[in-house]
Amino acid sequence: MAKAYGYTRVSTMEQATGGDSLTVQRQAIERHAKALGKRLAHVYVDEGVSGSKSLEKRPQGRALLLAVQRGDIQRGDVIIASKLDRMFRSAQDAHNVSAIFRKRGISLSLLDLMGGDDVTGDGMAKAFFGMASVFANLERDRIGERIREVKAEHRREGRHLGGSRPFGFTIGKDGHLRPVPKEQNAIRLIRRLRAKKYSLRKIAASVQERLGLSISHVGVGAVLNRSATKQEEAPA
Repeated sequence: MAKAYGYTRVSTMEQATGGDSLTVQRQAIERHAKALGKRLAHVYVDEGVSGSKSLEKRPQGRALLLAVQRGDIQRGDVIIASKLDRMFRSAQDAHNVSAIFRKRGISLSLLDLMGGDDVTGDGMAKAFFGMASVFANLERDRIGERIREVKAEHRREGRHLGGSRPFGFTIGKDGHLRPVPKEQNAIRLIRRLRAKKYSLRKIAASVQERLGLSISHVGVGAVLNRSATKQEEAPA
């Protein structure tokens, strides 16, 4: 009896914001497998993996492709994913992988396309799949552009862009960086000492001795590597 195999993926950001969760994706795959009358044999799960990676470069995506090549997933079986962008990075990625499936007689159902019909089937299905892949790629590029624009705007406004706070600042409730006077003094000292050719470890020791602030040589290097912007050092 032909079987069904699922593929799910979420990125770290999506996990944090509770987006298209693994549970939601799996439930949709289970429903579709049942509707097809096929037993769901296995679901490949890439958790916290960016969609910018091609399927073959994701741990479980690679495992799925190896299962196809070994014949564990056989002619007549179907692979199901909830959305095109859960499985593929780009139109080219989608085209390459679907060609492998088609050659081996394995169906591919993407539940956001054509009601979950096989997208590797007849000419119309393949044409629709190709167009959808291209539009998904364009949309991903637009999203990336919007994210870059938002980050640039936040940077101009002096807002924190995520991660741990930079040395010299604290993060206000409004997301803006607020200078910490003592650490700002340390930043100025670090740069003066570096100009005098002090080593990173010697600078760290000097900051501890003169200002009573503990900072590692790695932290000193991070301060020096940051570009001299309004976010990096407040006026004296």
